[in-house]
Amino acid sequence: MDNYIVSARKYRPSTFKDVVGQKALTTTLKHAIQNNKLAHAYLFCGPRGVGKTSCARIFAKTINCLNPTADGEACNECESCRAFNEQRSYNIHELDAASNNSVDDIRSLIDQVRIPPPIGKYKVFIIDEVHMLSSAAFNAFLKTLEEPPHHALFILATTEKHKVLPTILSRCQVYDFSRITIADMVEHLQYVASCEQIQAEPEALNVIAQKADGGMRDALSIFDQAASYTNGNITYQAVIDNLNVLDYEYYFRLTDCILSGNIRSALLLFNEILNKGFDGQNVVTGLASHFRDLLVCKDESTLSLFEVGASIRERYKEMAKRCPDPLLFRAIELANTCDLNYRASRNKRLLVELLLIQLCQLGNGQDEGKKKVVLEPIAATQQPAAPQQAPVAAPNQQPAGQRAEGNAPAPHAAPQSPTVKLQEPPASSPRRMARPPMSTSLRDMALPKGEKQNQQAETGQSSQAAQAQPFTQEELVAQWNTYANGLQKRVYLQNTMLNCVPTLTDNFYFEVAVHNPAQQDELAHAAIDILSYLRTQLHNGKIQMKVRIQESNEKHLAYTATEKYEHLMNINPNLQKLKDAFDLRLD
Repeated sequence: MDNYIVSARKYRPSTFKDVVGQKALTTTLKHAIQNNKLAHAYLFCGPRGVGKTSCARIFAKTINCLNPTADGEACNECESCRAFNEQRSYNIHELDAASNNSVDDIRSLIDQVRIPPPIGKYKVFIIDEVHMLSSAAFNAFLKTLEEPPHHALFILATTEKHKVLPTILSRCQVYDFSRITIADMVEHLQYVASCEQIQAEPEALNVIAQKADGGMRDALSIFDQAASYTNGNITYQAVIDNLNVLDYEYYFRLTDCILSGNIRSALLLFNEILNKGFDGQNVVTGLASHFRDLLVCKDESTLSLFEVGASIRERYKEMAKRCPDPLLFRAIELANTCDLNYRASRNKRLLVELLLIQLCQLGNGQDEGKKKVVLEPIAATQQPAAPQQAPVAAPNQQPAGQRAEGNAPAPHAAPQSPTVKLQEPPASSPRRMARPPMSTSLRDMALPKGEKQNQQAETGQSSQAAQAQPFTQEELVAQWNTYANGLQKRVYLQNTMLNCVPTLTDNFYFEVAVHNPAQQDELAHAAIDILSYLRTQLHNGKIQMKVRIQESNEKHLAYTATEKYEHLMNINPNLQKLKDAFDLRLD
């Protein structure tokens, strides 16, 4: 037990060929060694556990090797290589910048740079997590990093490249390490399992590789954990139980419920998942990834994007044949939206259940019943459209603005909307009413100031002529005040309407002058309800409202000494003679 070494350390790469998933970078480094074209500073950056520090150590050992091989690898037999392998080499110095990030630490490092190596050609300084250095330490390090002695070589490693100063980046050759693919990790885990005489199912290793998220060190740590849990026989079921990973089977069962439109079975299955201790957000993200995998399995050209074992791959291909592309597109969109809203939701379980209900409706084809609204651009004026441009109403379709029986408008009727074409859904799909947009002046008020000048008016008359009964200024003010007096729960809006009297202008327009932008915004948000009430009570569907900020008429008061003097001069010009006679100054 005392001699046990974890796999992440025991199988740490000692040569370039042992590095997993970074073939392009290791090839570049070996060619630089073979051609004796070494830079004085390197920066290795990338995610955790991808081999940055390991490559730095291998590189430092190889350039000091007395008998390198023909392919650019260290011999591991010379005195320099043996000293490195036994961790007694004075040619390689490692500094943890997370705990040695001050100027004094960098000064100590600079003092060591001056000393030549006792064995070999180069003295290599590996600074890990270099982004943790303070700004002062970075500045103290700049000169030495730019012009080090010929025997000194620096290798900087970091997981957060964006935190390194640009002046440091400009002095280094930058190598970006990529995440290790699932296939490469599974292959390496199989090699480790064979060396340790551990039985491991390919599907189990695939789950471990997915859980590692591109880091080989994490994958080896999870592998050791799974080996201890299973006592040397790593199975798929044991791995998902130990790592608390949701089984593929649940996603396939949810997909069957969605395709059949069985909402109740989907909700019961989700409850079963929650009872096993899984978080709702994990279910949502897993479901989104599941639909994505089904999508890439539908075509041989995108099948390479699907990184799972062979047995699961075949099952995904069979399930993908049953799922139409529009359903998968919409399902991925709904799952992604639910994932974004999950954290802010107060009833998280209900949010996920609503997602499952919407997905099951996709399977029934009910979601396709949404009407697509297409707005026709018309002139900004309020004149009726020409007869040849008027849209033809669909058969058995009621005109806009007359949803109640008879010709009398209903209380709080919706304001007139632009001309709308409705694309009818299939006969089995339920109809949904689209909310009419705001009128021209109201939309202008709701838009940001920078967009008001770029937006064109899109209002027009309804397909059937609205009533246009004349009314007086007194009637307008009376109905305006009546509506305002009924706003008991919206005190600010009520005070705004009572203090700002509307003024009737031409063509059934009325103007409201407010005192500040806050009142303007308040009226803009309530404009639809106000216009609906006024149009109903005054029997005129052409009423439009415009809100403007009233110019301030406040007098400028004199505050400074100069302003007060000028104000008194306007009252009594003899004040200037008094000032000159006594040589007075304005203090």
